[in-house]
Order: sequence, then structure tokens, then C-alpha cells
Amino acid sequence: MNFDIEPDTTAIAEAVQRFIEREVLPLEARHQSVLGSERTLFQADGRYVPEALALRRQVRMRSAELGYYNLFGDEKLGGAGLGAQVMAHVQEAINQRFGPGHPLIQTVVLPSPFTNGLSPVLRHLDASVFELYRDGITSGDKTLCFALSEPDAGSDVFAMKTRAVRDGEHWVLNGTKQWITNSPYADHAMVFALTDLEAAAQHKGGVTGFFVDTRSPGFSVPRLINTVGHLGGDTGVVVLDNVRVPDDNRLGAVGRGLAVAMDGVNAGRMGMAATCLGLARWALDQAIEYAKVRKTSGVPIAEHQAIQFMLADCAMDIYAAKSMIQNCAWRIDQGLPATAQVSMVKAFSTEMLGRVMDRSIQVHGAMGLTNELRIEEGYRFARVMRIPDGTAEIQRRTIARQLLAGRGEL
Repeated sequence: MNFDIEPDTTAIAEAVQRFIEREVLPLEARHQSVLGSERTLFQADGRYVPEALALRRQVRMRSAELGYYNLFGDEKLGGAGLGAQVMAHVQEAINQRFGPGHPLIQTVVLPSPFTNGLSPVLRHLDASVFELYRDGITSGDKTLCFALSEPDAGSDVFAMKTRAVRDGEHWVLNGTKQWITNSPYADHAMVFALTDLEAAAQHKGGVTGFFVDTRSPGFSVPRLINTVGHLGGDTGVVVLDNVRVPDDNRLGAVGRGLAVAMDGVNAGRMGMAATCLGLARWALDQAIEYAKVRKTSGVPIAEHQAIQFMLADCAMDIYAAKSMIQNCAWRIDQGLPATAQVSMVKAFSTEMLGRVMDRSIQVHGAMGLTNELRIEEGYRFARVMRIPDGTAEIQRRTIARQLLAGRGEL
């Protein structure tokens, strides 16, 4: 492998950072009265206030106008088609530069495959149907949500209860989805439902995906789910009550929905890993700088071996994660099997970020417990990341199964 970063890739990362520096951060600064506190950022029911939603939409559309928003979308869908290696570098660079705590950066400037932009799942939508929605999605005007998980079917997808029954040229969907990111705000939903109970019971398919207009009668998001100390956010509960969806809006073949869903899941896991890597590097940078200026016993704490060991442990974690991500992204770009590797990268990187953030807080002492330096918020973000897109335990199960099947090449 050649680990050299191509000049074009470096230029892309720098261009996105300049956009954030010149346009997004000043926008955040001008609207601190709304964005600066969760008490003003969210309504009483946990939804973003209208002004915050308008600002997020403004940034999405400006990012799309400048060509950044769809950098990693499939060329067949109208995206730039840049590969996993470029995506990993850009996400790492952005998160290292700006760190956590920016409501107009994360999943806004560059979209998540689950919520905004040209999700890989859309490759499975009929081309003529996608054409109807393409402009709204690529421009950042319209957003998406990915409705797979349910109250009793998170890690165990085949335990889902949402049903889709054929009725002429339509399907009728009934059920409840939970932990659905961006569902309170989405214009379109990628919904997965049982269409063959017997096949699903045998874990042999039986799940089908559908592209649903969230304005459809019977589609609702009755409540948000606040997580890890937040007063609001993106995660909601979706209720489907006799929602009618044209057969043309099916995502892929009947009964093959899980294979379709994995397109989005794998892309999301790689993006999440690269984000965690960048945030870990940001946290280590903060710890190093603080250790140089904070003094105890008359000397900078950087001279104490206990602090040095924490910094060294962070560096080892980061170096390991970066090597894994680069190798996995290279495998994906080469078209090589990477199921086990993606799971390894997701599990290791999210756990790694938790360790690095924890050590950074420790280096900062009492200052680390405040959110003045945003490390506390990074710590909370790190803890969340071990759950979505498959828990750390599910990733280990996937890795083990690939190994036992002779497919876990290292």
C-alpha cells in the first residue's frame, strides 16, 4: 500500500476546511444567541427551533452549491464518486481541525449516508423515481432518514415487526421504528419492513426496503429521544399507520432489503470511524498544548511521567486506528471484501475515541470536566458512537463469523 495522500485529496480537504472557516464558523458566531446553548437550540419537545433548522439548511445548500455536499455520492446518482480513502482523509481532517460542538458542521457540511445527500441506498431506487427527487436531495434542500431499527429489533434485525403488505400497485406499511436519526425533520424515509414472515424467521431474507415521502398519510414522528444529557436532537420514533407506498418506490428486490440496507450501514461505519479518528487527534492536540502550559510543583505537567504516559497511550491508539482505517478504505476502493475489516474499524475507532477523550479530560483535570474547552462534549459524543450502526458487540460477532467462515483476511 502507498500511504501518500494524493495532492487532489489534500486540496479537497483544505477547500472544505476553508469553507467552514470562512462561512460556517462566522454564521455560528452571528447566531450564538440560538446555537450557543441547548436551552435556545431546542424547543420544549426536543426538536430544533425553526431558526436552527433554517441555518442547517442554509449550510447544506451552500455546501452543495460549492460542490462539497455530494463529494462522496455515487456518480450514477449525480455525485462526485470519490472513494473511501478520500472520504476518510477529509472527515479526519475536518474533525481534527474543528473538533466537537459545532451544530452547523457535523452531518451538515458533509452528509451522513443515513440522513442527507446521496445515500448509497438510493442506488436501489428505480431511476425514474429517483429523478423526481434528485434535485431536492443533491441541493441539500431535502433530507432523509434511515428507518431500520425498532423498539425490540435493534441489533437483531430479523426481530422487526413492521409489516408491508402488497395491495395492487401499492404496499401498505404498518409498524413502529425507533432510534431513527433525522426522522423529526426528514422529507423522505428509507423504511425497511417484513414482506415474508417465514423467510425472516429463518434469517433468509424476507425484508424489503421502501422510499417513503414523510408527508404521506399515516407517517408520523410523535416524539424525540434525547440521549446522553442532551435537551433535544435528531433521534426520533417513527409510526407507520397504513402508509401507502407505490411499488415503484421499492428499494431493490422484494425480500432483499437487508442487502440494500447494508450499503448505507457500511458507508456510515467508515464515515463514523474517520470522524472518531479526527476527533481523537483534536483531543490529543488539546491535551498536548494544555500539558505544556499548566504547571504543578513549579514545572509544566508535560514533564511529569504520568502525563507523558497518557499522551503516549493516546498516540498509540490513534496510530492504530489510522492504520486500520487507511487499510480498510484501500480495500474498499480496490473492490476487495471488507465486511470483517469494516466491523473492526468501526468497533476499534469508536472505542479508541472514548479512551482518548477520557485521557484528555484527565490531563486537563478540573478544566476537563467543564465544557469550556468542548472536551466534555467530545467525551459524551464518543460514548454514543459505540452504539449506532451496530454496537461494538455486534461488530465483534460479525468479525468472528467472518473468521469462522474463512473470510476474515488480515
